[in-house]
Amino acid sequence: MYLAKIYVTYKPSILDPQGEVIKSALHRMDYAGISQVTQGKYFEVKLNAKDVDAATAEVESFTTALLINQNTETYRFDLSLVEDEVTL
Repeated sequence: MYLAKIYVTYKPSILDPQGEVIKSALHRMDYAGISQVTQGKYFEVKLNAKDVDAATAEVESFTTALLINQNTETYRFDLSLVEDEVTL
């Protein structure tokens, strides 16, 4: 079983209004050294796949099909092998 940690953010060319609001609030709180804030979405998905290549292909497929807006968002992900959970 694999665990995919997927990070979705706006593309650099897209204005991030929520990030700008957070940055402004931080400046008002005297955190003057903050130059940029990017907000986004985070997903954790467990999947069964025969190997890391199959898991990678599946994550890329469902992420571009469902989790992101390809016009405005980009993503990256980390993939790790996890043990099956045992529930007692």
